[in-house]
Amino acid sequence: MIRYSGNNPSQPTYRTLNYLAHLYFSDTNVESRVGNLLGDFARGVDIDQLSGPIRQGLINHRVIDQFTDTHPQVCELKTLFSSQRRRFSGIALDVLFDHFLIHHWHRYTTEPIDYFLDQAYEDLHQGLPLMPDRMQLVVRKMIEGDWIRSYEDINQVGFALDRIAGRIRFRNNFTGSITEIKQQYAVLEAGFLQFFPDLASFHQNNKAKILTN
Repeated sequence: MIRYSGNNPSQPTYRTLNYLAHLYFSDTNVESRVGNLLGDFARGVDIDQLSGPIRQGLINHRVIDQFTDTHPQVCELKTLFSSQRRRFSGIALDVLFDHFLIHHWHRYTTEPIDYFLDQAYEDLHQGLPLMPDRMQLVVRKMIEGDWIRSYEDINQVGFALDRIAGRIRFRNNFTGSITEIKQQYAVLEAGFLQFFPDLASFHQNNKAKILTN
């Protein structure tokens, strides 16, 4: 469910949906995987009670989100959406960026995407007892439905975005946003290919600092 700050529905705060990107930047162990997805479910969680690796994963998630949200290329891509859908452009880009990451996976790692996802799903399944209840529910569905792998298909991205639109608590025009994405696909893809290496470099340069928190 999309959440809102205070009583003002014009200022949505939502769980990010770029699950693959967050798993890509996690360490390859159960607690790090859990922590790197926990950022989407951390409301009400006592961070001081988390283990070191989970807490570091959570911090990593938040640092990546902040970098992404303020990156000039991402801000520019949001303006490609029509005025009726621009307020939800961040949600659309979250899912779309996972789609592009799948398609360009070979640029960033030699590890096959199928092997990576199988290992990530296994780690997340083992980590279910470490997750808040709501996170357990979503992650179970993610694994069973193989959500991340489905984002390889642009039409599945559209279906995912329409499901999100249906969960927004007020009338909106977000449904059908895949039409605009398809119209701007080449520009959006080019923007991702400019942005993601910046994110990877930023993460590499700041990873040691994150691990000390």
